[in-house]
Amino acid sequence: MLRAKDIMTTEVVTIDGSATVAAAIELMKSRGVRALIVERRTPDDAYGIVTETDVVYKVAAYGKDPAAVHVHEIMTKPCIVVNPDLGVEYVARLFANTGIRRAPVIKDQLLGIVSVTDILRKVL
Repeated sequence: MLRAKDIMTTEVVTIDGSATVAAAIELMKSRGVRALIVERRTPDDAYGIVTETDVVYKVAAYGKDPAAVHVHEIMTKPCIVVNPDLGVEYVARLFANTGIRRAPVIKDQLLGIVSVTDILRKVL
């Protein structure tokens, strides 16, 4: 049985929550990703996630200046996380039930990110 760790992307792009949305957009463009994992402030803190959709729905839709809005203002935190040993079928079901398209893979630390695209490309 395939597990999340078998299909996840290990090159995870992270950003600090205090960064501007403009910086997040530039990072997404330069690295070719649609989401950034927001770093924890302390080891006990939860990870966050900021996506292209967050930028469009929470910044662009209201005519806000991306240089004046910070990532922590629009991110989802805590975000839904996936255990690396979770079966891909269950990852797909989690995504379907929650309406999310990607989630960080975490076991004590950030290991990767898994997306609906990973499931499509590597499983089906």
